[in-house]
Amino acid sequence: METDQGLKNIGFGYRPRAVYATDPAASRGRLVVEPESPTRTPFQRDRDRIIHSTAFRRLKHKTQVFIAHEGDHYRTRLTHSIEVAQIARALARALCCDEDLAEAIALVHDFGHTPFGHTGEDALDERMARWGGFDHNAQSLRIVTELESRYAEFDGLNLSWETLEGLVKHNGPLMNGEGEGLDGPIPQSILDYVAQHDLELARFAGIEAQCAAIADDIAYNAHDIDDGLRSGLLTLEMLEEVGLPGRILGEIRRRYPELDPVRRGHELMRRQITAMVEDVIVASRKRLEVLRPDSADAVHDAGFTIVAFSDQMAAEEKELKRFLYANLYRHETVLAVRARADRIVKDLFDAYFDNPREMPEGWRDGLEVAEDGEKARLVADFLSGMTDTYAVKEHQRLFDQTPDLS
Repeated sequence: METDQGLKNIGFGYRPRAVYATDPAASRGRLVVEPESPTRTPFQRDRDRIIHSTAFRRLKHKTQVFIAHEGDHYRTRLTHSIEVAQIARALARALCCDEDLAEAIALVHDFGHTPFGHTGEDALDERMARWGGFDHNAQSLRIVTELESRYAEFDGLNLSWETLEGLVKHNGPLMNGEGEGLDGPIPQSILDYVAQHDLELARFAGIEAQCAAIADDIAYNAHDIDDGLRSGLLTLEMLEEVGLPGRILGEIRRRYPELDPVRRGHELMRRQITAMVEDVIVASRKRLEVLRPDSADAVHDAGFTIVAFSDQMAAEEKELKRFLYANLYRHETVLAVRARADRIVKDLFDAYFDNPREMPEGWRDGLEVAEDGEKARLVADFLSGMTDTYAVKEHQRLFDQTPDLS
């Protein structure tokens, strides 16, 4: 009784929220009903479950842009997710919405990424084309609702409705009012889950998920520049020709004319993040003033994304993305490594599909007599969960020659 009384007014770290924020006390709950925590909100529990999951730890050895073999200081999916979470919390705080929900969605948003980044996803999507393809967002949902095996009473992490909705729809609705996919067919794994726990795919996500989505763009636009400079594929002189970073570099040069190039690069990154975050806050507040949403439902039904760049910053961000695609993501050096990583993923898929006995016990059970579609999906589950390092080791075990990723 003393413990219960001591926890009664703990407050969960609550502070005044805007009327349009997602209220943890009014959460729609979990697929499997659980007693509420006396010390944490549903969204704080979700964040903690995400951080303690196996999938979260694996992000440490999954590629962002540069494969781990290329250097110790490049971003990985883990460091990227942490940076996204930090920015998402800052935006949520400024807009008076739930920081814990924004953080949880940011931390879980990349769970479904394969080894070797988008290269691995493209390779798996090609191999899975006959069985619905492979989508990293849908795979994130599979991981947190089925594949994580930690709890006695359910598969997955049994996250709250709001976190799952934000995970699936952080980039906007998936279907129109007639049930048609907005970007092609909706992955079957999402449809299967929605059939038992409706995530309302035609509505916009809550404002916290929107904070996480724009935080993702802000983070990688900045840290990919940092990694590009570190790799030598980008130079400050090249960036001076691009609108946003060029303007910031001009300010740095005027204030610190003798600053060395390394520090100038770091100054660029932090100032660019600040500029983008502040732009989103101002632009989003203006949209909120016009819309005047009186509830979280009003955000879901707004018909447009509230948390976004201003028109000017959006144009500058698109220019920056075009520059990064042309000079970094599609640089011949990066593409050469991607081609070798592509070969590793496809080789592994073919080997496991042809001979499931090569997969560990617990994964291979029953696959030798399974239908091709079921077998392919489970092979994709196993392969997509691999880290870069484990994928290379498995290829070395199964094949005489393994492409060199260094």
